[in-house]
Amino acid sequence: MSAIFRGAFGYLFLVFIVRTAGRRPGKQMTPFEFVLIFFMGGLALTSLVGNDRSFTNAMSVVMGVALTHLAVAVLRQRSARFGRIVDGTPLVLLKNGQFIRETMKNMRLEDDDIMAAARDKGLKTLDQIEYAVVERNGEISVIARSDDSKK
Repeated sequence: MSAIFRGAFGYLFLVFIVRTAGRRPGKQMTPFEFVLIFFMGGLALTSLVGNDRSFTNAMSVVMGVALTHLAVAVLRQRSARFGRIVDGTPLVLLKNGQFIRETMKNMRLEDDDIMAAARDKGLKTLDQIEYAVVERNGEISVIARSDDSKK
């Protein structure tokens, strides 16, 4: 039973750490950040399993993580507030051609990151962008200016 609790605690702890460490989009993550994520998972796995390397213990830990993930998913669905805590909220990075520097600094994003997302949508210059938003999943959404807003 303790393995299930260790699995649940490990899962919640990793969700907390990843949430507080930030949610940079996958395309903007550095190799160091990928290594850090896998390293944290490996460290957590070592502490969850401990000295008991039995099949039963491994299955108990996996079951604990799976049940905790299911509980978090259900809570996110039922409570918008819990969803905002776990997933965050969309954040505006650029509005009407002006970068929101404080938000960009907190998200550890640079102008080039936003322009790379804009180029993915076929936009080449800053004046073609009305909004850039980092979504709850960490992706950057770029909204092009409409013809009406260019006037």
